[in-house]
Amino acid sequence: MNIDKAVVAFAGSVVLLGLALGTYINAYWYLLTAFAGLNMVQASFTGFCPAAMVFKRLGLRGGCAFS
Repeated sequence: MNIDKAVVAFAGSVVLLGLALGTYINAYWYLLTAFAGLNMVQASFTGFCPAAMVFKRLGLRGGCAFS
């Protein structure tokens, strides 16, 4: 798995987790979903993604978007 796929999988997991927690626990958990979405939008424009930096440190190989 490369960094790009790991970032997309992580972002998708955070979105699904935020939706589940917002539905079953408290509506404030929807803010987690909003944060994940905003982070994906800013990463698409700036190329800066904290999750990509973490995955790089964990030893995953670079991809097209995050190297």
